[in-house]
Amino acid sequence: MKKRIFRYLKHIIVTLLIVIPLFVIIGFLSGNTLKHSRNDLADNWNDEGPYVFFKNDSLLSINYIKGDRKNGFELETKTSKVDSSVDLKCYYPLDSTSFNFVANTNFEVPASIYSDSLKILAISDIESNYKTFRNFLINSAVIDQELNWTFGKNHLVLVGDFIDRSYFTTQVLWFIYKLEQDAKSKGGNVHYILGNHEIMNMQGDHSYSKSKYNHVASILGKKQFEFYDKNSFIGRWLKSKNTIELINGNLFVHGGISPKLENTELNIDELNQLIRENYYKPYFPKKNGEKTQELLTSSITSPYWYRGYFKNDLSQEEIDIGLNKFNAKAVIVGHTIQSKVNRTYNGKVIGIDVKHPQDYYEYFPTITSEGLLIKNGKYYRVFENGETEEMK
Repeated sequence: MKKRIFRYLKHIIVTLLIVIPLFVIIGFLSGNTLKHSRNDLADNWNDEGPYVFFKNDSLLSINYIKGDRKNGFELETKTSKVDSSVDLKCYYPLDSTSFNFVANTNFEVPASIYSDSLKILAISDIESNYKTFRNFLINSAVIDQELNWTFGKNHLVLVGDFIDRSYFTTQVLWFIYKLEQDAKSKGGNVHYILGNHEIMNMQGDHSYSKSKYNHVASILGKKQFEFYDKNSFIGRWLKSKNTIELINGNLFVHGGISPKLENTELNIDELNQLIRENYYKPYFPKKNGEKTQELLTSSITSPYWYRGYFKNDLSQEEIDIGLNKFNAKAVIVGHTIQSKVNRTYNGKVIGIDVKHPQDYYEYFPTITSEGLLIKNGKYYRVFENGETEEMK
């Protein structure tokens, strides 16, 4: 009896020794990874900020968090006039770096259409990972090691979902703000196309936000939705942004363009304005609702939620409907994760949402970022080290 049990256990152990490594190998070949070595500095909130709010029509309240969980927290607060430029600093705890920038309250709605012969670099779905984003831009020669803009008059396009899921939303948003100002001073452009996660947070849905931000809101004496409301500097800045832009004949939108939008008579400026008017209005199906507004704000067909390119069996004709409406030769989208930056539908749909590494983890195998470069009418995968590969 004992020998039989021993043989049985031996077979189980041998089987497990074969099956488990096999599953691990299959998982790695399928693109899965193991996270390890979490960096606990992600929990360091000392010098977190700035959090900037309008106190009234004439004053800004600028707040930084000081302290830690063991010894307690306090706020460092100062005020500034609304009509003046303010020197601010943002700290990143994982490598003890910071960046300076100048904030002003002149929030201009960007153009929806751009036409020139300049280069375009696009990336999406960074999801609050500041170091990943920063290093990709350094390696792609958009900025230098000191974070100075080096991309000349070219276009950097950020195709939505730069917040949620990680610990560095504050750093990422202020970094984008800084990049905008720096690019503008050199004649370049940063295009921040809003995705569903930016709009979810503006509407008070923080389902994918780290609990850190609920605690930070408490320290500030606020609710989390106030980080993005109309009294928030960041909120007013985000409200000025577009969800659709046409740049050199390429349509940039976080989710995509549903063929159901074919019959809408609004042009791209009007579509952006209608969607912008609904940034702070959570969607729900409305009985006898206005059809165009429903299409542009729903969680299925809106440009910042649509997944039809990858989830539906669309025909080439249906793809062309959306492109022809905007006189576009291709559409570049994030939102739906891809194994790599790729072109489908005769090269007219380009998916650039890849699995970026989270700042505070090490991975095995290593995860690397990707983006898209458009240069001289050609499309290139851009790798984390800055190398490129043309996509036919």
